[in-house]
Amino acid sequence: MRIARQMVMLLALGIATFVSTAEATLLACPFCSAPSLTFSEQLATADAAVLVQWVSAKKGNAFDDDGLALEDPTKLIPASTTYKITQVLRNTKEKTLKKGQKIDLARFRSAKKGDLFLILGTQGNELEWGSPIEVTETSFNYIAQAPSPESDQQKRLAYFLKFLEFPDEMIANDAYAEFANAPYKDIAQLTDQLPREKLAGWITNDDTPATRLGLYGLLLGLCGKESDAELMQNKITEETEQFRLGMDGIIGGYLLLSGEEGLKVIEQTKFVKNPDKKVPFSETYAAMQALRFVWKYADDRFEPERLRQSMRILLERPELADLVIADLARWKDWSVLEQLMALYDAEEYNVPSVKRAIVRYLLTCSKDDRQGEDIQPPPRAADAEKALAVLRQKDPRTVKEAERFFIIN
Repeated sequence: MRIARQMVMLLALGIATFVSTAEATLLACPFCSAPSLTFSEQLATADAAVLVQWVSAKKGNAFDDDGLALEDPTKLIPASTTYKITQVLRNTKEKTLKKGQKIDLARFRSAKKGDLFLILGTQGNELEWGSPIEVTETSFNYIAQAPSPESDQQKRLAYFLKFLEFPDEMIANDAYAEFANAPYKDIAQLTDQLPREKLAGWITNDDTPATRLGLYGLLLGLCGKESDAELMQNKITEETEQFRLGMDGIIGGYLLLSGEEGLKVIEQTKFVKNPDKKVPFSETYAAMQALRFVWKYADDRFEPERLRQSMRILLERPELADLVIADLARWKDWSVLEQLMALYDAEEYNVPSVKRAIVRYLLTCSKDDRQGEDIQPPPRAADAEKALAVLRQKDPRTVKEAERFFIIN
């Protein structure tokens, strides 16, 4: 189980901006893959940008047929590729770029005559061109017409919204990346413009890239109807042993739509231990991520204590215990203090990460609502101090390790 958890956590780190630690702060789309540099961002930082046609290319002879470097440098013929400017998207300060002008790059690029490329340049002592990006007329127009990063964020996202699942994969990927980079509050402002029926179709379509499902689940949760909640519930409760990308976003969107009733479904199907039906770690972890999301962003739909109640259920899952304990500490749920002290010596929880999490929970509780050393600590803080004293006597090494990197969030 620990191996399965490690694999899921590594995958989550690779694909999610929702960082897989309880202490993480959500800065971008909470259920999207890691933010990347989009075309509009690349264009905004470029000093020059041109649309060019491929004209010709020479391979050069820096290496012989066996792949060995040419011994006689006087016989060296450098590789080069020639392009012709067809449109200047961004000119240099000196306005040195003109339509029809040829650009020679000291690198070989195979292509067909007339193939289109976008080339971005950086101005140093001289203009240095980056690697040509192959484009079509459609993708170039998409890039050229995109609002700049300095534009109104809602206007920008409304533009990129039209290109989600666009037939041109390069455009669709870039439009998705714009959403992956966007804060949730900006995405939520698009609610009235979201294509509800398309989103429902994308979520149920097996051809939809799995990495985009989290975003589409979130968007459908913002704009969906009761029938969409049922559709999402059916997908969430499908029996599977496979790792399903995007389930955190689909569950998060489902909770936005279904509220308390949906939370009960998630508890029964993803959280509560069932000896007759084992829930994969990845499914429970995705639901846990969704719970964190609604805690942070849907406080108008869920009472804090109700969400704490759901998170407490996961204390029954030893493989998740350290993460759950960290969340409960962050959410200031001091009701489980005695339960955690009992778990400290339990065989299933005899894992260093769990023990450290319990110590940090107690440390956080002991400092809760204290503004100075001369102020009497609240009752739970005093209880935490007593519990820490017990652990310092019983397990001083673990307490010391936990205190070493202890930070209150």
